[in-house]
Amino acid sequence: MALQERLQKMDFVKVNEIVCENIVMKRILLVKTSSLGDVIHNLPVVNDILQHYPDAHIDWVVEENFSDIPALHPNINNIEKVSVRRWRNHLFKCSTWQEIKAFKHALNTHYDAVIDTQGLIKSALITRMAFGTKHGYDQHSIRESLASHAYQHTYNISYQQHAVTRNRTLVAQALGYITPINAPDYGIRANTVLFPMDTHLTKQPFVIGLHGSSRDSKLWPVDHWIGFGKQLESEATTLVLPWSNQAEKQRAEEIQSQLMHALVLPKLNIGQLATIISQATAAVGVDTGLTHLAVALSIPTVAIYTDTNPALTGVMAGAFAPAVNLGNIQVVPSAEEVFNMYKELINPTT
Repeated sequence: MALQERLQKMDFVKVNEIVCENIVMKRILLVKTSSLGDVIHNLPVVNDILQHYPDAHIDWVVEENFSDIPALHPNINNIEKVSVRRWRNHLFKCSTWQEIKAFKHALNTHYDAVIDTQGLIKSALITRMAFGTKHGYDQHSIRESLASHAYQHTYNISYQQHAVTRNRTLVAQALGYITPINAPDYGIRANTVLFPMDTHLTKQPFVIGLHGSSRDSKLWPVDHWIGFGKQLESEATTLVLPWSNQAEKQRAEEIQSQLMHALVLPKLNIGQLATIISQATAAVGVDTGLTHLAVALSIPTVAIYTDTNPALTGVMAGAFAPAVNLGNIQVVPSAEEVFNMYKELINPTT
């Protein structure tokens, strides 16, 4: 009889486990507003969530300048845009407060979980506006410790791991599943109709050269880009160069002027660039958000670091394409090193 009771209890535990596994987390709000690379690093949590809660309704709060990124994910339901930087600079304008009021109204929904993976005071304030149980990093795991007081549940997550892993760990702990250890699935798809390919790009393979960065110390020397481009030319491959400001345009034109097969793109927004990047043979880029975008789009990617350590914020290869970090603080890879790594990525068996 005692054995039978024990078996019944075991069955009861199993039934409870099955019920827990099948609980539907109906509505989840992710708060990750900026910057470009940080937003991209947050993408894998969407597919992680859906692995455990297939019917989840996932919304995302993001700065308007980076809203093209979650928009590329087919499983994001609503994108709530904020303009914190612009609002901060125009606090005395009626239009600013009207926008803030409209944003708060858009969050007038009860969420089963509100998860702030950013961990800044600005993101914590946004998290406080939402209705639902709030989750975030604890005061020892966060850049701005005051932000941790905005959450009902906090989690200690080491800084000594990649940003993608930190995001995935936080969301896993918040929603009660084991932190994934598989390669991340960024889950985004470029819209090929958004910006049709230039006719020049349809004639031969091309590599997208992401040469611009927020700091000059992160740049790869122009002569290195030219040397890399000449090696591409020897294999009938074009180097395609985007730009976002006048300095980047001048650099792109300088590189192009020394090559037979190089193309400087017109100025494009993030969504349009995603379309171009998604059709490249590979991407080569410096420490910039667009290099992370190439990885997220499952393009073989060589990331070049000259002034930062890629261990914590370098590119992290997704599940469907290789990516590698070259260089480090004051360690500048040569054009030949980058070209050889590019060849290795696109021809892994040779």
